[in-house]
Amino acid sequence: MKKVTFIGNGNMALSIAKGLQNKYAIEVVGRDMKKLQNFENSLNVTISKTLLDEFDITDKTVILCVKPANVEEISTKLKGKAKVIYSVLAGTTIKKLTNYIESAAYVRAMPNLAAAVEASMTTLTGESSFKEEALELFSSIGKAHWLNSEKEIDIATALAGSGPAYLALIAEALADGAVKQGLKRDDAMVIMRGLFDGFTKLIQDEHPALLKDGVMSPGGTTAAGYAALENKNVRSACIDAIEAAYEKAKELS
Repeated sequence: MKKVTFIGNGNMALSIAKGLQNKYAIEVVGRDMKKLQNFENSLNVTISKTLLDEFDITDKTVILCVKPANVEEISTKLKGKAKVIYSVLAGTTIKKLTNYIESAAYVRAMPNLAAAVEASMTTLTGESSFKEEALELFSSIGKAHWLNSEKEIDIATALAGSGPAYLALIAEALADGAVKQGLKRDDAMVIMRGLFDGFTKLIQDEHPALLKDGVMSPGGTTAAGYAALENKNVRSACIDAIEAAYEKAKELS
């Protein structure tokens, strides 16, 4: 079984590890052994746990999951040269990584929290010789898509990386709307979840505009609700959200 080494033990690292644990041997490196133990307990499998100080990354496949601002500090606690660094750090360029952590190759990856249920949409870019390995690795936690530039992955970060937060807001708001009109909260949540489950399957093979047209009959309930969304500039707000997140990713870099 191939081994992957996580440097960092936060929520994203745990989400990815949950998706990989049945296919890869997991090693996790962090500052606090108690937190590393909690990481292992959350996975419910035995993993290798190591404290960060003087950790040797020589020839390892590393998934870097620290905060972007901590890259320089973390680098002082590592030694050796990795086989490949897979970085999930938003807005952190490959050039910056090469300045601090030595590796034979670098790949940027942007999964999302659905990695924990093996349903992430992960975008990738970097050393092309590792394209197939990267796609295989991150396909273990959902879907993976290779992009041709770091600019594209910063845009994709705004869409797929941050997207679960946007969809969560919409899901909560739709359920709140049903409660406002008199539906019980528990019923609204069950129906909303069923809605998203079905929509997830439909959107795989159909353009969003065609799905909308298929539901919206002339003068019907959907047309009335859709018009209300347009009146409140929901479409424009979603477009602006991607722009704001992309600008933030550029700022971080």
